[in-house]
Amino acid sequence: MRIVLVGPPGAGKGTQAALLAERLGIPHISTGNLFRDNISQGTELGLAVKQILDEGGLVPDEVTIAMAADRLAQPDAGDGFLLDGFPRNIAQAQALDELLGKDGHKLTAVLDLEVPEDEVVKRIAGRRMCRKNSQHVFHVEYAPPAVPGVCDECGGELYQRSDDQEDTVRHRLELYHQETEPIIGYYREQGLVVTIQALGPVPEITQRALSALPEADAA
Repeated sequence: MRIVLVGPPGAGKGTQAALLAERLGIPHISTGNLFRDNISQGTELGLAVKQILDEGGLVPDEVTIAMAADRLAQPDAGDGFLLDGFPRNIAQAQALDELLGKDGHKLTAVLDLEVPEDEVVKRIAGRRMCRKNSQHVFHVEYAPPAVPGVCDECGGELYQRSDDQEDTVRHRLELYHQETEPIIGYYREQGLVVTIQALGPVPEITQRALSALPEADAA
C-alpha cells in the first residue's frame, strides 16, 4: 500500500503514521526524519538542507523531492510506504505522482485526519514540556502532572514552547490552509481521499483508518 497522511498540526499524524505503518507492515517515511537522517549522514542533500536551515531559510521543493525520491528508491519501500509530511504542496504532489508513475505505481489512498480547529489549538497550546527531558510531555487538560508545573518523572520544570503558544499555533494553521490543504482537493479529484475523524482514543482512530483503507484486509 502506498499512502499519504495529511492533516493540520496537532491532528496526531506522527502517532497515527507510526501505528498504521506497523500494522500494515510498510515503512513510515517522515519528512522531518529524512532531513535529520541526511544531515546526520552528511549526504550532499543533507549538507544543503543544513546550510538552508542554519540560515533560517525554507527548504526548496526540489531538495525535499530529491530526498523523498532517494528514500522511496530504497528496497524496504518497494512494496509500499506511508508518507508523513510529504507532499506539502501541489508541486510536491505532482512530483510524487510523476515519480511513482515512472515505475508504474500510484498511490493507494490519501488519509485526511480531520480535527476541528479549536481542538487543534487546545491540543497544542495546552502542551507542556519538561526542561530536563524533552521526552517528558504533559498536557494541562488531557494529561496534567500531579503538581502543576512540575514533571512527574524527574521533577523538572514544565514549560510551554514558544511555538506552542496560541497565536503561533493559529499562524501555523493559516500556513497549513494556504500551502498544504490544497493537496486534499488535488487528490480528491483522483478519488484517493479518505477522511478520518481524528477525535477520540488513539486506538479507535487507528482502527477507523484501517477500516477505511482499500485493500487493508489484504495488506
